[in-house]
Amino acid sequence: MFCKTLKKLRKSHNMTQDELAEMLNLSRSAISLYETGRREPDYTVLTKLADIFDVSVDFLLGRNVKYGV
Repeated sequence: MFCKTLKKLRKSHNMTQDELAEMLNLSRSAISLYETGRREPDYTVLTKLADIFDVSVDFLLGRNVKYGV
């Protein structure tokens, strides 16, 4: 789920893998591996991605959070 969400967010922001990699101080191949599901980001990268795309980490991970339950 994360891999599809990341790719969709990146494309919806008209951003290349190279541009996102530069913002995260990672290689383009790391972004490619995230988007194909062959690698998962650590907590630091997840929080940076959430900030870049203005979404929650839960959203990135595909979690449906129910509050007040």
